[in-house]
Amino acid sequence: MIFKEELNKKADVINLELKRHIRSEECPERILNSSVEYSLLAGGKRIRPILIMSSYELFKNDVEKTYTFAVAMEMIHTFSLIHDDLPAIDNDDYRRGNLTNHKKFNEATAILAGDSLLNNAYNLVINDIINSDKDREQKILALRELSSGVDRMIAGEYVDTEFEGKEISNEYLEYMHENKTGALIKACVRIGAILAGADSSAIEKLTIYAEKIGLAFQIKDDILSEIGDSKELGKPVGNDRERGKCTYTTKYGLEKAKQMLNDITSEAIDAISLFDNSEFLKDLALYIAYRNK
Repeated sequence: MIFKEELNKKADVINLELKRHIRSEECPERILNSSVEYSLLAGGKRIRPILIMSSYELFKNDVEKTYTFAVAMEMIHTFSLIHDDLPAIDNDDYRRGNLTNHKKFNEATAILAGDSLLNNAYNLVINDIINSDKDREQKILALRELSSGVDRMIAGEYVDTEFEGKEISNEYLEYMHENKTGALIKACVRIGAILAGADSSAIEKLTIYAEKIGLAFQIKDDILSEIGDSKELGKPVGNDRERGKCTYTTKYGLEKAKQMLNDITSEAIDAISLFDNSEFLKDLALYIAYRNK
């Protein structure tokens, strides 16, 4: 219960920060802004910004210094979801129990809403760097992590679309997901540590943790796509198999995927075992692995 309370508390902080960046003024692009708001405030676990905050808190307490990067990362994640749902990629009708953006508005508006979120994320971070003094170098390094994470996420998404309905090697499956899902998660953990001024040894340990939970996140998604509750997930179950997507469950079978998930989660926890105040991150790894949605 303590973990869930802390998780919800951090998510509430992110939701309040996100609302501060909604454009609600009357203007010619008002519907575009409504489209952005529709997806950005549609709920979600807020795992990525929470990872930024939590890795920072391993070293420092003034976590509000991470808020700009945390908001920017959630904007980027939302951009990726909007585009992922489009007819040219996954062609999904529902996300988090609601109509996907292109179904609620239209395809052109959804594309531009995603573009707007990605661009505004960079604007937020750049303005933060411009207005910074003593920690400017750390923020520039964190921006590099963010940008690299976006680049790798897009590469993973391409591999996913390219190999839909085709046989894929074990190596390509892991490559696809360590980029499509894992790259932003790794960037989040590293960004928090970099902003806190962590040394290279600490960042290396946290990177291993991040890589493991990124893979665990995807394996769990694949398992839920097979046996999850569509009402809890907010979208139909079985879509990946119907579309011929190669997942951990279709590649290795359900039981093997579950065992892989258990092993990888244990490895993630072991990677940060030497940090004194890592209980929340350890519990977060377990939450990612054993969630229902």
